[in-house]
Amino acid sequence: MKKMFLSSSFSDAGHFLKGFVGENIKGKRVTFIPTASAVEEEIHYVESAKVVFEELGMIVEVLDISNTDKSEAGKILKNNDFIYVSGGNTFFLLQELKRSEIDQLIIEQINSGKIYIGESAGSIIMAPDIDYVKYIDEKGKARQLESTKGLNLISIYPVPHYGHEFFNSMIDEVITNYNNKIPLTLISNSQVILVRDDDIEVI
Repeated sequence: MKKMFLSSSFSDAGHFLKGFVGENIKGKRVTFIPTASAVEEEIHYVESAKVVFEELGMIVEVLDISNTDKSEAGKILKNNDFIYVSGGNTFFLLQELKRSEIDQLIIEQINSGKIYIGESAGSIIMAPDIDYVKYIDEKGKARQLESTKGLNLISIYPVPHYGHEFFNSMIDEVITNYNNKIPLTLISNSQVILVRDDDIEVI
């Protein structure tokens, strides 16, 4: 079964994870991918996410896909129990995933049943295409990105940080330009999209 936990802010919604998994997660290992934050100035959410995993008793192994070859990344992803991809710049994240071909490894792991945890950019990349977040993220930070096609493992288009004062005007732009074109799913920092195969639920 394909299972994904797609959050807006993992530090605010991580407490839902144990219930979603449905089993003891203490001692489980998570591949922690912070790559999207590499081109951002504000990255406090990366450390905040690590703290949540540690509080849940999980073991964090960091994987920076910009500096790891496909073979090594494959070993890490296969050996760990969960995959987490942080927030940051969605276009840069997608660029690095495609450049390294690690996107295919992640898709394979998810399709084989490994639980995927996304935060903001890490949630958005699962959509069919990420062009709609150009009003939120700077496309110019991913100059080598040739296509905005996402990993396409969900049919919806997550819009994180709904209701957050800093993002309000940018999200309004997304809604204005895309609401009648694609199925946007708006989530606040305290909400999460739970994916179980084709069953999608927002809590």
